Amino acid sequence: MYQLLSGLSLIEVSSFVASPTAGLYCAQMGAEVIRVDQIGGGLDYDRYQLTTEGRSLSWENLNRAKKSVALDMRTAKGRELVQELAAKTGQLITNVPEKSFLNHAALKAAREDIITARIMGWGDGRQAMDFTVNAASGYPLMTGPAEWDADTAPPVNQLLPAWDFICGAYTAFALLAALRHRDMTGEGSELRIPLGDVAIGTVANSGAMAEMLYRGSDRERLGNAIWGAFGRDFMSRDGKRFMVAALTSKQWAGLVEAFDIAPQVAAIEAAHNVEFAQSDHNRFTHRDELFAVFQGVADTLDYDVMAERLARAGTTFERYRTMHEAANDRVLVDDNPLFGQSPKNPSGFRYPAPGPFANMPQRERGAPHSAPYLGADSEEILAERLGLGTGAIGKLIDEGVVATSDADTLGTRS
Repeated sequence: MYQLLSGLSLIEVSSFVASPTAGLYCAQMGAEVIRVDQIGGGLDYDRYQLTTEGRSLSWENLNRAKKSVALDMRTAKGRELVQELAAKTGQLITNVPEKSFLNHAALKAAREDIITARIMGWGDGRQAMDFTVNAASGYPLMTGPAEWDADTAPPVNQLLPAWDFICGAYTAFALLAALRHRDMTGEGSELRIPLGDVAIGTVANSGAMAEMLYRGSDRERLGNAIWGAFGRDFMSRDGKRFMVAALTSKQWAGLVEAFDIAPQVAAIEAAHNVEFAQSDHNRFTHRDELFAVFQGVADTLDYDVMAERLARAGTTFERYRTMHEAANDRVLVDDNPLFGQSPKNPSGFRYPAPGPFANMPQRERGAPHSAPYLGADSEEILAERLGLGTGAIGKLIDEGVVATSDADTLGTRS
């Protein structure tokens, strides 16, 4: 864990993926992130997959390096405590609706320069989640085998909630921008980050929106081929599937060398009066003929031989793995300094955990931190942040407004 944000404290009232991701990235850079949850756990506390003890591996990994306060936010006193924590701290990350006790106006009344970063569904207030905004983006109807009929083929959803993770990362960025602005001007900020806008805005930033408008139609399905460039999956003689890509002239030359197909490529160029060395367009346009030549060579070689040739030629390639294989891969995980063993996971299950993705050669990344037990820091935070004494905190615990660590209970909601 890097300490670039040391000294910065955030209150996080979150559920599911995008909002916890924003807090996670800040925590991995050294911020003190105090996650406030409903006693017994919020909406995401028992998300699949659960261990036999009832602990969510999803929750555990999205909340590493954070602190945890458990309050009964269904009570007036519990909501008041959250508002006080947000005002004292000065920064809030949440996906709680604006029309709630955590609305910006109410928090600003308690602290003029407060910064709230709120993840929403759509900008007009409608609900949304990753899989629904993805349906609206158009990508699922451009994904799938090339031979599928354009009018009757089903959409293909992506398994990774990519829009959630992009939204979380953008929220962390927007929050830091607002912090910088406050440092310069003394002004607070209200940030609303609609998940739907992150999705459709990313479609536009990628150039895909302009492409559709220019074409006047949708892009055809290409299976595993790369749009607009040369790249696809191939199968080796021993049944190993691998992906190759050539986005530059050097990468293309490396593939031609590794597959030893210069004469065949020259023949296709001559037949169409084109050249491939300097043209993504030509390689993409004539991809089917080229794919056949490449697969013809792959049919004759085992993957280990093919991989050695591809590596020697400096190409861009990778073998397809199952996710279980990836999780057990020596290069990807075991020997990767990104990962370390996280101690004291609430689940009791030991496994490699990532630290911050950024690699800072002059700084020690350090071991990843574990997620907290729900409510593990309730007493500490209420005492330090709100100045409550042990008697006052004890009374709140007795009243059921505050809860302490659930280390000795299951992770499911009560």
